[in-house]
Amino acid sequence: MKDAIEIYTHSVAYALEHGEIEQYRLSHNANIDCKEAIEQAIADHYRANRLGSGAVHQVVEQFGYDRVFLVLANTVRKKEWDGRISHSNKGWAKAFPVPEDKDSFGRDRNAEFIVDRSHTGLMDLFLTQARREYQELQEQKPSVRNRLNKSDGQREREDKKNVQKEPER
Repeated sequence: MKDAIEIYTHSVAYALEHGEIEQYRLSHNANIDCKEAIEQAIADHYRANRLGSGAVHQVVEQFGYDRVFLVLANTVRKKEWDGRISHSNKGWAKAFPVPEDKDSFGRDRNAEFIVDRSHTGLMDLFLTQARREYQELQEQKPSVRNRLNKSDGQREREDKKNVQKEPER
């Protein structure tokens, strides 16, 4: 079951100004829950110096790729200095939209959902697996254009069959 709580893309200050604090809290708490689920999945699936592929599935099944990627992009951005994170994942995280969220005291509220109980190298492996699985999933989905082209092709073949089946006079 994927997390049904929509990702809130604004800061707590914005939420307060616009009467959306409940949506903000739900989303922020879901981000924290997702972070904890990632840490637990890594702990559950790391055996014999290998991170099992079930780790990503365990978390994505519950939270969906959007929230998992938000939490992981936030984590990588906060650990930009860490050499155990691949350059590829660092570049990806820079391009992923993570809204800034400072409270009235200037503290970064996004720090509450940084994956920090797991080894950074394992978090990097988890992210690499998640990105690969997501990419494979996207490649399996036929594009709308391909479906339309296929539909047009099927119609053309059916039209040709209908023309050929017309009785001769």
